[in-house]
Amino acid sequence: QKDIFKKRLYSKITFFVMLVGLYIISAILAGFKNGTAFFSIPSGIIWLFQKFIPTKNSIQYFPVIFDSAIKTILLSISSTMVSAAFALFLSIIGSNTTGINIVTKIISKVIASFFRNMPVVAWSLILLFSFKQSEFTGFLSLFFITFGYLTRAFSETIDEVATDNIEALKSTGASFWQIIFCAIFPSTITSILSWTFIRFEINFTNAVLVGAAAGAGGIGYDMFMAGTMYFDIQEIGVFVY
Repeated sequence: QKDIFKKRLYSKITFFVMLVGLYIISAILAGFKNGTAFFSIPSGIIWLFQKFIPTKNSIQYFPVIFDSAIKTILLSISSTMVSAAFALFLSIIGSNTTGINIVTKIISKVIASFFRNMPVVAWSLILLFSFKQSEFTGFLSLFFITFGYLTRAFSETIDEVATDNIEALKSTGASFWQIIFCAIFPSTITSILSWTFIRFEINFTNAVLVGAAAGAGGIGYDMFMAGTMYFDIQEIGVFVY
C-alpha cells in the first residue's frame, strides 16, 4: 500500500511539473512577460474602479442602453429557437440510432462539424460582405454556429437513448415517425431543452460580439461605438454593469 501511495504521489508531482514546464515554454515562445503582467494587475484593477464608475452624464444613456440590451436578448432568443428546430430535424435523420441511411448520417456529421467549428466572429465578418451591417447578419451568424452546435448535441443525446424501446416499437410495426414521437422525444425532451437553454445563454454573449464585429445592432454595437468613436469610458462602464 505504501508503494502504491508513493507511485500515485510521484505521478501527481510529475504531472504538475510537466504542466509548469509546459506553461513556461509556452510563455517564452509567446513572449509573455510573467512578472510585468502579474505586477500590473493591481494597477489595472484600480484603473477600472476609477474609470468605469458611471457618472450623471453616462447614466442618462441608460434607457437607450436598456433598449439595446432587449434587442440583443431578442436576437439571442430568435436565433436559438430557429436553430434548435433545424438542428433537431437534422439530428433525427443523421443520428446513429434514427438516421435514415449511411449517407444522411455522414452528411449530418459533416454539416454539424463545419458550422460548429467556424468561430462566430468569422461568420460575422464573412456574412458582413454579403448582407452588410444589419441585424439579419447577426441573426445568420448566430444561427449557423448554433445550428452546428445543437445538431451535434442533439445527435449524441438521441444516440444515448436506450434501444429497447425502439426495438420494441419496431417489432410492433411502428413507422419511423411513430418511433420518433413515441420513443425518442419522450426520452430526450429534457436533455434537448437543457442544451437549447445552455446555447441561449452562450448566444447572448455571442450576440454582443456579433453586434460589435458586424454592426448587427444591440448592446454590442453601441458599446463598440462608445469605445471607438466617442471614447466614453464611463458610458462603457454602464454597458458592462
